[in-house]
Amino acid sequence: MIRLVLRHRVLLAGSFCCGLVSVVLVVAGPLLLGRATDLVVAGDLDELAPALGVTLAVYVVSGACWAAQGRLTTRLVQRTAFTLRADIEAKLARLPLSYVEGRGRGELLSRATGDVEAITLALQQSVSQVINSTLIVVGTLAMMVRISPPLALVAVITVPVSAAITTAAGRRARPFFDRQGQAMGELTAQVEEAYTGHDLVRQFGRGPESSAAFRELNQALFEAGSRAQFVSGLIQPALAFVANLGYVVVAVFGGLQVASGTLSIGAVQAFVQYARSFAGPLSNIAGLSALVQAGIASAGRVSELLAAEEEPPEPARGTGDAPRGHVVFHRVGFRYADDAPLLENVSLEVAPGQTAAIVGPTGAGKTTLVSLLMRFHEVSEGRITVDGVDLAEVPRAELRANIGMVLQDTWLFGGTVEANIAYGAPHASREQVERAARLACVERSLDTVVDEEGGVLSAGERQLIAIARAFVADPAILVLDEATSSLDTRTEALVLRAMRQLRRGRTCFVIAHRLSTIRDADLTIVMEAGRIVEQRPRGPLPGDRRPPATLRDET
Repeated sequence: MIRLVLRHRVLLAGSFCCGLVSVVLVVAGPLLLGRATDLVVAGDLDELAPALGVTLAVYVVSGACWAAQGRLTTRLVQRTAFTLRADIEAKLARLPLSYVEGRGRGELLSRATGDVEAITLALQQSVSQVINSTLIVVGTLAMMVRISPPLALVAVITVPVSAAITTAAGRRARPFFDRQGQAMGELTAQVEEAYTGHDLVRQFGRGPESSAAFRELNQALFEAGSRAQFVSGLIQPALAFVANLGYVVVAVFGGLQVASGTLSIGAVQAFVQYARSFAGPLSNIAGLSALVQAGIASAGRVSELLAAEEEPPEPARGTGDAPRGHVVFHRVGFRYADDAPLLENVSLEVAPGQTAAIVGPTGAGKTTLVSLLMRFHEVSEGRITVDGVDLAEVPRAELRANIGMVLQDTWLFGGTVEANIAYGAPHASREQVERAARLACVERSLDTVVDEEGGVLSAGERQLIAIARAFVADPAILVLDEATSSLDTRTEALVLRAMRQLRRGRTCFVIAHRLSTIRDADLTIVMEAGRIVEQRPRGPLPGDRRPPATLRDET
């Protein structure tokens, strides 16, 4: 958290300077009031009015500096939160897909939103408080020593006691705040899943079980939060007791020194005010313990995210040439864990403009194969080349800009149908988007507004929009992963005709279970258990005795 704040040193320095001026004036206030009291006791009323005027001016200027410090501190904290959110967004873009796949979306959302908000709140409440409290403690201690070193020693004795109480309570509360942050992430993930799969929960009558899971996580959050707040809440009353005890001792010894003539009444009055000011910041900081501990726990979770291992570094420059689409897998192996190989010794070659159909049972590694081509994952063994260039030597952005991908599970962004189709080509004209929509048989108006889950659109309509998105991107290499699985037979036939136009002159990888989708493929690759067991050039498929179907036949 300190490193985050130090990124904005100018704002921090301005806040510190305003706080310093304000504290110096505040510390001078009791001394001026003590002098005014001595004037009253001495009966010198002629100098009383100027003394009170100076005191009033001191407090007015101090208040103005305090307000300026508050403004600078707010800007400092909000700028820090802005930078932190930007860092998280940039980090998520650099994380490998395996990191995102291994965690719930709610967990990541909790870190990017709830934890950042907890850090912001802790900084907002603590930055100016820590600066001012530190300055006040130093300033009041200097003034107390100036007035009476013995009384100052009595007041200072309470500091180590207060520090010991704060440290012990903070150490005990920290695990509860860590657990609170973890429970909040788990609860957010559960709510996000239940909301996203609301229809499925209703369909299978799993509402009671979903509610029970929510209550269990909510109870865990309640218990962790209650314990954390209770333990941290003990700090302020304990410090208040220690401070009041010290205040009583100072008052007694101060009264004895007045009686002995060692100190004046005004000096003791000023010292008592300084003693209060000395203990107040410690109590205020202790009162922020819950916020600070929660912020530290959240900062730990965010730091863990920011320190996660990123994708391997990219080359400084790419080839700069438009790929022809000559794809070769050279004895490629891939595994998520060392003891669980997923792909082994995969070798294949697809010439420019060819369509390669990848078939095989579920779990054979078909989608993983094309994921490696997209560099969503890095190969564990071997290498993949495009036009003779190792993919590891090509920047991911350049590679993916030349590859279009249509998945079985489509995802739409909040906005219009037109914006979703043009997502892969932001500068596409309206005419280009309309042509892509027409080729993909998208019948919805381009101005129809949809949400992340598709809203009013059926699964088939969402998939048609995803296909149109690939059309308008005009990639050199096309990957179709069960792209027509949600379409009816007639629409599939129309889309296949359009896709044949799209595939013309492009290298295409098609993952499908329907023979109609892959009947005209140039190469059929059969996978089983992470291996290629057969590669069949263009010709009749096993069990398929009919000639290739025309659009009329398909319809």
